[in-house]
Amino acid sequence: MFYFYQQLPPVGDLLDARAKGSVTLLDRNDTVFAWRGETFGGQITADTVSPFLLHAVIATEDKRFYRHFGVSPRGIASAISINLAAGRGPLEGNGGSTITQQVAKLLCLGVPYDPKQWKTEADYEADCRGGGVKRKLKEIPYSIAMEAKYTKAEILTIYFNRAYLGAGARGFEAAAQRYFGTSANDLTPAQAAMLAGLLKAPSRYAPTNSLKRAQDRADVIIDLMAEQGYLTAEQAADAHANPAQLSDAAQTKSGGFFADWVMETAPDFLTSTTTEDVIMRTTLDQKLQRDAEEALAWVFDNKVAKGSKAQAAIVVMSADGAVRAMVGGRKTENAGAFNRATQALRQTGSSFKPFVYAAALDLGWSPADFVEDTPLTMSIPGSGKWTPDNYDHKFEGLITLTQALKESRNIPAVRVSEAVGRESVRAIAAGFGIQSDLAAGPALALGASESTLIEMTGAYAGILNGGSAVTPYGLMELKLKGEEESLMGAGGGIGERVISENAAKLLTYMMAQVIDSGTGGRARLDGRPAAGKTGTTSAARDAWFIGFTADYVAGVWIGYDDNTPLKGVTGAGLPAEIWHEVMSRVEDGMPVKELPMIIPEPRLRPNPGNASNQPVDPNAQFNDPNAQFNQAPAEPSVPLMNPSDDQVEALLKDILNSGN
Repeated sequence: MFYFYQQLPPVGDLLDARAKGSVTLLDRNDTVFAWRGETFGGQITADTVSPFLLHAVIATEDKRFYRHFGVSPRGIASAISINLAAGRGPLEGNGGSTITQQVAKLLCLGVPYDPKQWKTEADYEADCRGGGVKRKLKEIPYSIAMEAKYTKAEILTIYFNRAYLGAGARGFEAAAQRYFGTSANDLTPAQAAMLAGLLKAPSRYAPTNSLKRAQDRADVIIDLMAEQGYLTAEQAADAHANPAQLSDAAQTKSGGFFADWVMETAPDFLTSTTTEDVIMRTTLDQKLQRDAEEALAWVFDNKVAKGSKAQAAIVVMSADGAVRAMVGGRKTENAGAFNRATQALRQTGSSFKPFVYAAALDLGWSPADFVEDTPLTMSIPGSGKWTPDNYDHKFEGLITLTQALKESRNIPAVRVSEAVGRESVRAIAAGFGIQSDLAAGPALALGASESTLIEMTGAYAGILNGGSAVTPYGLMELKLKGEEESLMGAGGGIGERVISENAAKLLTYMMAQVIDSGTGGRARLDGRPAAGKTGTTSAARDAWFIGFTADYVAGVWIGYDDNTPLKGVTGAGLPAEIWHEVMSRVEDGMPVKELPMIIPEPRLRPNPGNASNQPVDPNAQFNDPNAQFNQAPAEPSVPLMNPSDDQVEALLKDILNSGN
């Protein structure tokens, strides 16, 4: 005992048991929404904690705490009797440990953590909690030495700060903050009883795992407190009638996928392997996060067959790339789960087409220009002839670019892509943040390339903000707990301009028609302007809808993890409906704002004056399947319309009369 007495350090050196630090994540309003690692809420003492907590712990763990000298012979004898009656060894199972003995175990009988000896802290602590005669013989004199060295209040202080209480909470202050959003100094009887109940089995009784089980365990503690005179009958009845409830952050598990993603955007030594306590301020909006989660659940509950294994992902962001909500999948709440919003590379289908038209508009084309929707066959070097088709297997003839996009027609998209040059389309897509390898052939225009949902949503944010690239980001600031100086700032935002502002506004007009009168009708928001694009890949393995209002951009993806084709699902269906449900909730109560768009001047419809009076193909210069299409037209309306001399003369007169 004298040896251990000499080795025991000051109490202040024993309060934080962790070898690693923690990360606390705050939303855009500086409210905690998630934690990573083991949190330590700060030092508390037996003199300052809620008296209900102090009494709950004593009533539960060691009712003779103030009357023994570190060990309880009566308790040990009772535990041995119980173990033998249960057919166990005398020291197996019930240990009859006092609070002082439990603190001795928490201190590992003075043996420090050595990463060379134990692989993890969990292995170290499991070894410390091990039983056996040898360990018990050491534990008894160590406990008596503690009683001689420290006061009863100091022993309780060590216990209150070091005890593990589930969900990564180390100490009662961290647990009170994590589960209830309050301090351990301010706990009610019901809250104190629930926390004291965790000491028996932290993971099993953690209220985040089963609130009902935690409340039932708390009822037992409340009765013990009443029996031992720590609660009046009225207080006990009130605690039973009003059980402890989780805080909003603990209850909703809000932003799990988002938290994982943000953690990955900072260096490991400041996140997953940090030895300090870190605070991360993020862009998450918890209201929007709930909106996205509830919208997805509602659609699958009401529109999808029960038991469907189809997966879905949602991203909501501001026009500058600040991610406000993220759903990385269905029925996968655990941290570290595969995030389909950020990790899944999927073919984009027709949701890629806006980048084709963005390239054309940036070269001076107009949404009112005409393009031919007629059968097309091209010769692909090394692959032979390629004949794209429209989704409905029909052809509309001469149509405007706006009609081509809003009806998601494939042939016009290929013609425009070939006319402006695939390299131009690739440059636009890459400029907007599509980082994956883009298809080399003409199928580029039809979304044959793969991308992630967060990349695509960020690219559409570039259209909303007037044509500038954005880097999607979730981190706003990172600093050490208690420090004022930031170690990291925002991890993204608006970058370089990709297309002109006029081109972006004209493209927004075209995409608004997709929702107003095109394939995106199911996404339409009552009384609120919106723009977007549907997307369905070959064999319907992926279905997309990405769109925006003047306030937010949202992207939705649906598919199977194993690439099984979707049955009866296109981007115009479930994804558009999910988008509608998400944005209806997101925009609820917000003032209506107009989209930043330009309505184009109408163009004359071609009326060629040829002898046969047959329609002239406005794209005759690239109807030859062997032709090379890598030059953008100097004057977009000319190659698209191929007008007669009379039309050119009339057009010139109109230009002169307009004063331009």
